Amino acid sequence: MFENFTDTFIETTGARIRVRQGGEGPPLLLLHGNPQTHVCWHKIANQLAERYHVVATDLRGYGDSSAPEPDETASNYSFRAMGQDQIEVMRALGYERFYVAGHDRGGRTAHRMVQDHPNAVIKCAILDILPSRHVWHNASRSWAMKSWHWVFMPQGRGLPEAMMAAVPPEQFLDTMMVRPPAGRDIFTPEAWAEYVRCFTPKMIMASCADYRACATIDLAMDDADFGRKTDVPLLIMWGAESHTQAVFDNVLDVWREYATHVEGGPVISGHFIPEQAPEETLSRFLAFFV
Repeated sequence: MFENFTDTFIETTGARIRVRQGGEGPPLLLLHGNPQTHVCWHKIANQLAERYHVVATDLRGYGDSSAPEPDETASNYSFRAMGQDQIEVMRALGYERFYVAGHDRGGRTAHRMVQDHPNAVIKCAILDILPSRHVWHNASRSWAMKSWHWVFMPQGRGLPEAMMAAVPPEQFLDTMMVRPPAGRDIFTPEAWAEYVRCFTPKMIMASCADYRACATIDLAMDDADFGRKTDVPLLIMWGAESHTQAVFDNVLDVWREYATHVEGGPVISGHFIPEQAPEETLSRFLAFFV
């Protein structure tokens, strides 16, 4: 995976971030979701590197990036903190402006980046999410059954961390990631092995802090910002077979409450679009990031 890419670490003010980079051209930052790593982009990274300088990172606490001890409010795992890491990574590589694409938690990090750093992001692609604020303000039984981890992982006093660590990593990941009708076949053995390898107590701690922040400090930030639309152009993609489509059928209308320039549509895929529909993902990225 990631042939001809370099593999290094970049120190930010808050973490040590693992960075894979390759190719030449306009800079394109790729951000993964939970419970994955930058490896989720491996099916299209080489093709993207034919046109862009591709930078794929592990978010703070995920994969091989460092996991600072969560503070009392988990503010150091807010999307603002994780987005700041990525701004500093790109600056360390010499870029003040760049394209960004994010899936799942990476999409939420990217959304916060266009709010906090609109002059840094040229265009932004967001895959298979709705704004966190909209999700929390429109919770339902159907959503809770499909997104149970949203209300489980933020719980305090170490309970979710202990329960998640009590089962083998592959068992928990199978429960989280293997969804009908696609099953596990959408993940290559090499990528799956990386997800299992990285699902350690460190990543469990960090991901719970991430979800804890999303339910508290991130929501407060999003409520405060609501009504101020970003002018950064957004490409919104979601899986026609994913929970996003199943629970919310007006995805673009929702995003137009948060941004002035929104385009996109569904993909024949489940939640893990870059791995289940890599050709379509690549095609849409190449058309959008110009």
